[in-house]
Amino acid sequence: MARPLAHVALGSNLADPLLQLRRARQGLSELCELVSTSSLWRTAPVGGPPGQGDYLNAVVVLRPKADDPQRFLTELLGLEAAQGRVRNVRWDARTLDLDLLSWGTLVLQQPNLTLPHPRLLERAFVLAPLCEAAPGWRHPVSGEGACAALRALAADGIERTTLRWHEL
Repeated sequence: MARPLAHVALGSNLADPLLQLRRARQGLSELCELVSTSSLWRTAPVGGPPGQGDYLNAVVVLRPKADDPQRFLTELLGLEAAQGRVRNVRWDARTLDLDLLSWGTLVLQQPNLTLPHPRLLERAFVLAPLCEAAPGWRHPVSGEGACAALRALAADGIERTTLRWHEL
């Protein structure tokens, strides 16, 4: 039986965000089979302290080597920490943010992990790259597609870039 596809959102707005995302992609490629990647999207910060710089955001579709989402989440948090992620203030600027959006069609609610990600259908900065990387993705509970959800949101402050992030 094939391992499920997982969808991970990446974001950075500190310490050379392009380099941070390139390193994260490289780290993910060691933990997973990369299936698809979005372009990089420049987005205005949402929430958090004022004065933050714009983010670079992306989504990757992958097939993790880990056999369960909790274990994979631990690996994602390890990648964040290795790149200097500090968690002091909610939605503060960060070197790297990795959000596990979905794990196949699994619906899960645990203290440190909810799948699918509880706010993904509300975030254009996640939906735009998700729609690009996985245009057929559908929310396992509501059935809503990423592209349809994106069309229903205001996408102000989101711009697809021409930056290349597939190489270090």
